[in-house]
Amino acid sequence: MSKHHVKHAPEKTAIAGQPTKGPLTHEELQLSGRNHSMPLEALHDDITPAGLHYLLVHFDIPHVTAETWRLRLGGAFGRSLELSLDDIKAREAVTLPVTLECAGNGRSLLQPRPLSQPWVLGAVGTAEWTGTPLAPLLEEAGLASDAVELVFTGADSGIQGGVEEPYARSLTVAEAMHPEVMLVYAMNGNPLPLQHGFPLRLLVPGWYGMASVKWLTSIEAVTSPFMGFQQAVAYHYLQGPDGPGLPVTHIRVRSLMVPPGIPDFFTRRRVVDAGPVMLHGRAWSGHGDVERVEVGIDGEWMPAHLDAPLGDFAWRSWSMVWVASPGEHVLRCRAMDTSGALQPSEQVWNYQGIGNNMAQRVEVTVR
Repeated sequence: MSKHHVKHAPEKTAIAGQPTKGPLTHEELQLSGRNHSMPLEALHDDITPAGLHYLLVHFDIPHVTAETWRLRLGGAFGRSLELSLDDIKAREAVTLPVTLECAGNGRSLLQPRPLSQPWVLGAVGTAEWTGTPLAPLLEEAGLASDAVELVFTGADSGIQGGVEEPYARSLTVAEAMHPEVMLVYAMNGNPLPLQHGFPLRLLVPGWYGMASVKWLTSIEAVTSPFMGFQQAVAYHYLQGPDGPGLPVTHIRVRSLMVPPGIPDFFTRRRVVDAGPVMLHGRAWSGHGDVERVEVGIDGEWMPAHLDAPLGDFAWRSWSMVWVASPGEHVLRCRAMDTSGALQPSEQVWNYQGIGNNMAQRVEVTVR
């Protein structure tokens, strides 16, 4: 039996211990030291520099060389394929701006706090990704009529929830055949950085980042649903440790603002001079186009100006002038998309700390 068909016990949990109301643990600090957020001031730029783009590495960054690396297609295909990086680069090349966000963005703001990577708000970034569409490759390999999913496996492996296996995720055949799904080898015009999946990663625009498997080594067509840990146990909306819950897929609507003024070093509280202040930020969604952003000033919501979208799967810039009066203020922002989804003011808690898109809150002292 292939490792891709192993069924794991439903009591396995993606969280290392029960959620807590206590301080950050040593284990969470270790994770936060390995993985980093995008500083919110980087929202100034349409495209996030690679070094500022958020990063989540589940296990270890694998040591992979372009010369020896190969992508293997097997399983329910008419023929197996083995492709070098040069083979991939010789195919049709497409460059697409795409906003990626970690499904756990905002986890540390939940109470009780699920134990995992303790993101605050910056687990996001937008890059220009260059690669080749996946669908033509699947067609050339002769995807079998009874194939139901494609399993994408990376070169990284480890243990989570008591399960040892490589990082792997699947898409249904219909999902994988979407024209925007790509195999990418460049980020912002340069080869993929090691930490972002060199030499090749999957890119699934509109989905949370867990679907865009890094350090891709194989694509297997399977005739029954994939039950690997990252698919069947991790990344589910749950209210307790037992599954199955609802699988995490597309990015929930979210907006973030560039924190105005200057920060206090330790607390990050903002200090702003009285008078006109340009507030601006970005908004995005995997469920539809962003059609409205509102800014809350001490509980009063006002519409922001929206610029044209950067792309079909990339964030949209917004701005609003605030006439700041001396004193203490609370700023918030929220977006709505064409599906009718609106960011909540308070987050609905879930066991894995996933999809936390509550409206951002920024405390400001105006002097």
